Amino acid sequence: MNCCIFEECANHHLAEDMLAGVLSEFGVRESIERIDIPDAEKGKLVTFPGSPTIRIDGADVEPDWQPCNDCTPCCRLYMTAEGLKGLPERDWIVQAINRSIVMNGERA
Repeated sequence: MNCCIFEECANHHLAEDMLAGVLSEFGVRESIERIDIPDAEKGKLVTFPGSPTIRIDGADVEPDWQPCNDCTPCCRLYMTAEGLKGLPERDWIVQAINRSIVMNGERA
């Protein structure tokens, strides 16, 4: 599990807290790897669509997310059921963790 962040983004702390809360609810003990994206070069290495980006087993939690060409450090917007938001839907994280548990056959 990782959380890619751009330090100047106001939402990355909230995203990390949401992810930690969901992991705790599932009894997952794996730590969150925080990946700082200070520049476009690092952004390209990890295909960074903006901060915060949460990935479980390497997959973005946003359903149907497609890699982008612009990996410049910036804040990310998600198209949620409630419109554009600076955080992913909590349910997306729940679904991603469920997929991970099913694929890996156990909790971390």
